[in-house]
Amino acid sequence: MSELFDAVDALVASRSPLPPAEERKRLRTAHGLTLDEVAAALKVRRATVSGWESTKKSTEPRGPEREAYARLLKQLAELYPAPEEPAAPVPDTFTGASDPMEAGTLPKDRASEAAAMTATENPQTSAPAPVAAAPAAVTRPARTTRPTSTSRRPGAKKAAPAGTPAGGIDPRFENGPLAVVDVDDDGQVLAYCTGGLVLDVPAKSIPALVDWTLREAKLGQPKLSGPGKDADPLLVLTEAALERYGLPITLTDEERLAGRLPEGHKVIKQLARAEWKLTKRGFGPWARIYRPATGSERACVQLCIPSWNALDTRHWGEARQLPPAELARVLGVYASRVMTPRGSTAVTGLELMTALHPPTRASEPDADGKRHSEHNPGSLGRDPVDCAPCEAPDGHPLLKDLPRFHVRGPGEKLFEEAYDWARPMTDAECTLRHLVGIDVNMAFAAGANGLVVGLGAPTHVKNPVFDPKLPGSWLVDLSHVDLSRVKVGKEWVELDGSLLPSPFTPKGEHPEGPAWYATPTVAYAQELGYEVRPLEAWVRYDNGRYLDGWYQRLRDAYLATMADLGVHADMEPADFLAAMDGCKERDPELAIVVSAIKATVKGGLGKLRERPRGEGWRPGEPWRALSRPTWRPDIRAAVISRTRINLHRKIVKHAAFTGQYPVAILSDCVVYAANGESPLDFLPYRDGKPLPGGFKLGINPGLVKHEGTQSVLWGEEVRERFNAPELNLARYIKDGTVADVDNGE
Repeated sequence: MSELFDAVDALVASRSPLPPAEERKRLRTAHGLTLDEVAAALKVRRATVSGWESTKKSTEPRGPEREAYARLLKQLAELYPAPEEPAAPVPDTFTGASDPMEAGTLPKDRASEAAAMTATENPQTSAPAPVAAAPAAVTRPARTTRPTSTSRRPGAKKAAPAGTPAGGIDPRFENGPLAVVDVDDDGQVLAYCTGGLVLDVPAKSIPALVDWTLREAKLGQPKLSGPGKDADPLLVLTEAALERYGLPITLTDEERLAGRLPEGHKVIKQLARAEWKLTKRGFGPWARIYRPATGSERACVQLCIPSWNALDTRHWGEARQLPPAELARVLGVYASRVMTPRGSTAVTGLELMTALHPPTRASEPDADGKRHSEHNPGSLGRDPVDCAPCEAPDGHPLLKDLPRFHVRGPGEKLFEEAYDWARPMTDAECTLRHLVGIDVNMAFAAGANGLVVGLGAPTHVKNPVFDPKLPGSWLVDLSHVDLSRVKVGKEWVELDGSLLPSPFTPKGEHPEGPAWYATPTVAYAQELGYEVRPLEAWVRYDNGRYLDGWYQRLRDAYLATMADLGVHADMEPADFLAAMDGCKERDPELAIVVSAIKATVKGGLGKLRERPRGEGWRPGEPWRALSRPTWRPDIRAAVISRTRINLHRKIVKHAAFTGQYPVAILSDCVVYAANGESPLDFLPYRDGKPLPGGFKLGINPGLVKHEGTQSVLWGEEVRERFNAPELNLARYIKDGTVADVDNGE
């Protein structure tokens, strides 16, 4: 009889009531649980739990998993009761604080920092398509619509996204900047737009899909700058959509290496028959399909194919695994706050510069009333300019006459890079208990803020008088600068120079003679109280604050998204540290947006000095990126120089006031020895006020957050294990994991 009772109990449990899919997700996220954690507890796959929460076509658990899942949801429902009135559908974008902030110091992606700042991708070859914000709400669909729940957090306020045009929604783009195209269980093709809107898609082929997008979908975004161009609509194709339209779900190894489908593929032939063209990049992860523009009208649609690795997991996390509506939300928030993605985050970062400063504008009417294209002041123009020889990376055509195996030293080559420095701990530091890492928010972006950079070609000058306001590269001997005695403000201070990195070299080594430096580095030597006498220079008399708008756009995007995660500007230090703890788990989708915004900064700057990507290139020959006006290694060097100098200035200020010196620095992370586990245990706050000019806790770019804390014993053990007394502990301070010695490349 007991066996029968057990069977009856199991039968009842197999039908345990479950709340709707959206409520399941609300309960999970309210408790800060990830999909992986729930999957591990229930002994199922992550994708299974995601399916149970899918609002489009949720699956139902069965057997013992259903009983356990129902038990979990019941307990969570007791902890987090549903609001009395369900939240109304709201758009996928949010506003947040955008207070002005301090210009600051440097970024990272610890293991991929060098790669990000030395981006290796080519931007799109078609004309840039600047964009502005997504609509705050979608009022009516372009075609038949199907209601869908939004994936926005319950109780969040309805607000227009950062950057929404003052005139309201552009009727041409009323359905937002992009759509995720998927196929439902009934075989219907659907386009998931921002704001929860879903459109029926009648197209039976890729050419028809492109045509429908341009004629009926009402997708796209207005231009970011007056002389610019509106953004082309972006379609993101899921695996189901790829199958429907005759495209492979994944690329072969050969196609992946080529970055595109072969020219003979049937879909490419379909496009050719319909008189659609592809850019030089071909049909790859970020394909652009167009017809030549007629007048001012553009006919171009961009495709993003996540399963072909269009969304790099280093920057977009698990975005490609999201259900269509949630992926539309993530990309929509990014598009509204930054711009519609034009490729990788690196490509988009570079395109954002051009979108904010288009190379040309319309002239005033001539005698016949006609307008002509003319140079847009403040932009980099239409034509590339040669860099100075010292700014040229190895293999550049300017260096083709050098001997084959010649290695350029600091007197021949400008080498402005982020910090990678560490030193052995002192006896006094070894008596302390903890190593605490602090990290500068959006440091490279802050370094770009207000920076004057060259707009045109350089001019060579012999024995120049140094001008800190003139951007350029200077050959000067800074070996006489003594960090044991420097000026801090107007006062001379005595420091222990042996515990400080040199501000003039990325490895912190003291310079031994004349070397090439960007303007901010030389200006800092003057600021420390020392005379500088350049031997020669390459300066740019045509200059301006080219990156200001770029910085402001990315700053506002970052602050708004962090505010949505519960971290606001001007929080008290303790409140800020508490808010930062676990903020990404509050909304993992918005955490993806934060990651992508940071990668846009670093990748965009890296592409200013993009290197060859194979293609049969040989040293001394030009490579494709050199044909862009945005190939500007001098601008990249100036931003990195200023960012490194900003960080050193804060370190010196901190040392002069507290007597504390950093143990390690990696890019924008600085590690100090302290008796407590929190940054507040060594940062000199008094009455809630930070040291003026020193480190300040906060979310604004240039301010710092807690990166991680490990024990001093951990640091000594790691260095001893690898027989590396100067191992850079900043690289591992976040979680303490050291699998092997990392050289930072």
